[in-house]
Amino acid sequence: MSAASRPYPRVQDVIESFAAWLKHHRELNEMRRLDRSDFDRIASDLRIAPGDLEELVRHGKHAADELPQLLERLGIDNERLQRAQPLLLRDMERVCSLCQQKARCNLELVTGAVVENYPGYCGNASTLESLERADVAPR
Repeated sequence: MSAASRPYPRVQDVIESFAAWLKHHRELNEMRRLDRSDFDRIASDLRIAPGDLEELVRHGKHAADELPQLLERLGIDNERLQRAQPLLLRDMERVCSLCQQKARCNLELVTGAVVENYPGYCGNASTLESLERADVAPR
């Protein structure tokens, strides 16, 4: 729906944001109802620590949205990386999701400074540099 066809776009945005927040909290409540052994089994199946799984669920499904943008800025083909190294990409998404530097990363993605500065704060920096050197996902 375009902004022109939405009579109150700001109200609609607030409603959509609230709906997303509500859905996320329902998912958190569903996770909390799981038996600890079931939760630990799910974490094991996903090959991540239970604490990381809890944190990932808390952060929500958009917690790693910065990674594809960073890959694009670095000239790394996300789809090619997904095909060539799916487990590596999944681990990079986990690292991105748990990152404490989201505000800085988002600002630098907007300003264009991320390519120069990400090695100083990004938890995926060494992996990204290895990818560039290995030419797994060339520029």
